[in-house]
Amino acid sequence: MDSKMLVEILSKRMNRKQEDVEKLLDAFITAVKSRCGELDSVAIPGFGTFEAKKRLERISVNPATGKRMLIPPKITISFKPSALLKNKLR
Repeated sequence: MDSKMLVEILSKRMNRKQEDVEKLLDAFITAVKSRCGELDSVAIPGFGTFEAKKRLERISVNPATGKRMLIPPKITISFKPSALLKNKLR
């Protein structure tokens, strides 16, 4: 499912215009990005938690050349589904 299909499904379920649902979805994504950018987590009850993790700077070796490279630190986002969502998927 792509975002266009998601917007269509949500607009039908909520009896709202697709433009309104797109704005709501964009606002949600922006909020998650900003909170995770501050290394905070976003929990949605019954769905799961988006967690930001900071990966430290590390050294990697190119297997083809044997050359060492320094990989800079970065922030990654992980998602942990809630127990309720896991049980529904089983």
